[in-house]
Amino acid sequence: MSPIKDSKIIVESNLPGVRRYARGKVRDVYEVDDRLLIVATDRISAFDYVLPTGIPDKGRVLTQLSIFWFDFLRDVTPTHFLTAKVEAYPAALAAFGDQLEGRSMLVKRARMVEIECVARGYLAGSGWKEYQQSGTVCGIPLPPGLRESDRLPEPIFTPATKEQTGHDLNVSFDTVCSMIGSELAGRLRDLTLEIYSRAAKYAETKGILIADTKFEFGFVGDELVLGDEVLTPDSSRFWPRETYRPGGAQESYDKQYVRDYLESIRWGKQPPAPPLPAEVAARTSEKYKQAYTALTGKEI
Repeated sequence: MSPIKDSKIIVESNLPGVRRYARGKVRDVYEVDDRLLIVATDRISAFDYVLPTGIPDKGRVLTQLSIFWFDFLRDVTPTHFLTAKVEAYPAALAAFGDQLEGRSMLVKRARMVEIECVARGYLAGSGWKEYQQSGTVCGIPLPPGLRESDRLPEPIFTPATKEQTGHDLNVSFDTVCSMIGSELAGRLRDLTLEIYSRAAKYAETKGILIADTKFEFGFVGDELVLGDEVLTPDSSRFWPRETYRPGGAQESYDKQYVRDYLESIRWGKQPPAPPLPAEVAARTSEKYKQAYTALTGKEI
């Protein structure tokens, strides 16, 4: 994918002389001394493929919303976040302010736990598919007769393994215990559900239902910290409260709009991924910005 950059879209960061540490579907990560620089590009993925079309301002929304939640959750958990002020970055980054402003953050380097910590408050996605087959989600029995998008009696912890390619795989809590030990697994479960519950309660007052979300945790020294992105439209299902009607799929502020478009053109979910029409990219950007504004009261 060649770099495409204008005042709104960056799908590939370019920081000559700065060592790249990793490249994800959306984020480019660089090493800066003993810290990491995370740059959220405007790339978007769907069905495990990065699309060739960028979403205007998407990286800014992901970064600014994560920063909002890091601050909101400061009394619940420590995080890896240090600063997003470009003027406070090391001198080696000074020449790249146009790329970094608003879409980057300097963070502590953490040893990440190789578990996706998923919290679900509503029955949707892979959880709904499993429930239809077995009446469970990640092996957790649920009451009979639930409909798609129904609110669950209480939020549940449904972890997944991190896969380098393809979908993350849902696993049971017992499996997580066998992978990382029961003590750490219990800490991750309890912290995941506490963060989700606090955030979901707040978001509902702002007109957004957080149907589900995923977190990543790691260790800085001996301290367990919240890392990566937090409660964004990329990592969560955000539903408008005013249009919520259980019994089917919901309107959303997340990338479901892109998935629906790709389904409508009957893409076979094999490479190459198709480009998005300009109107689909623009509408997706609008949805991301609407979520940000609703939750923070600010404009991107």
